[in-house]
Amino acid sequence: MTTFDEYAREAARTENTRLTDAERLMDAAAGLAEEGGEVLALVRKHLYQGHPLDRERVAKELGDTLWCMATVARSVGLSLDEIATGNLAKLRRRYPEGYSDEASRFREDGG
Repeated sequence: MTTFDEYAREAARTENTRLTDAERLMDAAAGLAEEGGEVLALVRKHLYQGHPLDRERVAKELGDTLWCMATVARSVGLSLDEIATGNLAKLRRRYPEGYSDEASRFREDGG
């Protein structure tokens, strides 16, 4: 099993080396929105237009999103493993008993 940080190191091999650090950051950040939009389009067409859900395309687009996320994280000196660990800690604080609508409405962190 690959860790997120192992993935990020391997994915970094495919970054465009002609870009400056700032350009690479912007390219990857814009890619997050673009690839997320492609996932959204697949789900929207499935739910509202009767298209079958193409799980292989969803997986491909999620993979592209992961690449963009890894590149943004690396560009700003963050570790995907640390991001994932921090996010799980936040979710445990917000929903110590698991998700509920009530816990969502009355979270202490407010956001």
